[in-house]
Amino acid sequence: MILNIALRDLRSLFLSPLAWIVLAIIIFISAWKFLNLIDVFFSLQPKLINIENTLGVTDIVVANLFYESALKIIWIIPLLSMKSLSEERRSGSLQLLMSSPVSMTEIILGKYLALLIFILIMVLTISLMPLSLLMGTQIDIGKTISGLLGLSLLLFSTAAIGIYFSSLTRTPAIAAISTYGVISMLWLIGISTSTDSNSLFSYLSLLNHSINMYRGIISSTDVMYYLLLIVTFITLSIHHMDAQRLQK
Repeated sequence: MILNIALRDLRSLFLSPLAWIVLAIIIFISAWKFLNLIDVFFSLQPKLINIENTLGVTDIVVANLFYESALKIIWIIPLLSMKSLSEERRSGSLQLLMSSPVSMTEIILGKYLALLIFILIMVLTISLMPLSLLMGTQIDIGKTISGLLGLSLLLFSTAAIGIYFSSLTRTPAIAAISTYGVISMLWLIGISTSTDSNSLFSYLSLLNHSINMYRGIISSTDVMYYLLLIVTFITLSIHHMDAQRLQK
């Protein structure tokens, strides 16, 4: 049932112009940034060639591409997640789902899975750009996979936050604004604690945990942070929707 709900939501998403516009914008911006980073690498290459253990194309192009992509996509996720539950509540179709013999866990996980599939489409599209470098040079596959993991976990966490706020209201705009508020707060926490990496607020930063992964360093602490964030907001969404079902 989870897969059926996910496919239904994914079909609905791709039938709307929003999904195609988002994909087009992300591909265009990422491609422009990718080509710009290649130019930067070629301009730096004469200076780096004589330096021992210097930065390579993976560090300069691939890692920065993933980082820049994260900074842009993270602000698009709320636009995709805002309709997950709030729009269905407003149209009345959510009442049909809630009255059917389907658990709220299946409904929430199905809608979350639809978002994850769309995010993976974006991430895989972006990953084709650094992989194209294999036709002319060598890249560090391990660092590339690590960067993809960091980018994916960051976006998956943002989607979980968006699902939760979509479950709280029948107005998609309010759900998006609320999600933007939480993302902004976690963003500002990271900026304000950039000089103190050991503080509690630095640990709460949404972006800081992905930076090491772009560099090829996968830490269990960083992975657990994102998994905990995802589980927390998905669980909150399920509990809130279960409470609403009991009130009917």
